[in-house]
Amino acid sequence: QAQLVESGGASVQAGGSLRLSCAASRDSATPSPMAWFRQAPGKEREGVAAIRIIGTTFYTDSVKGRFTITKDNAKNTLFLEMNFLKPDDTAVYYCAAGARTPFLLRASTYAHWGQGTQVTVSS
Repeated sequence: QAQLVESGGASVQAGGSLRLSCAASRDSATPSPMAWFRQAPGKEREGVAAIRIIGTTFYTDSVKGRFTITKDNAKNTLFLEMNFLKPDDTAVYYCAAGARTPFLLRASTYAHWGQGTQVTVSS
């Protein structure tokens, strides 16, 4: 059974930093691009960052220069380093794997999802 488990969410002040982690079972993560999504109350799930197997990364415009996605292939763990956090970054953050299309920031691309971790940024 494919499994993704996120951790690292917390409440922080604006301007702060957080590092999210996603531990992936081998069935769910390899070989596949992986991504981070987020969903704020009343909004659609939004692609935040994605990483190809070869390491190429993609970001939604609102996080470019502030967020960094990386993956430790040996440990099957995905990370999202978030700096200069803003209140608009407040959301539940989800890890995704099992990409079925090349559109890596679309939620419909992914077959496997974690349970989410809450990030709250206060002003």
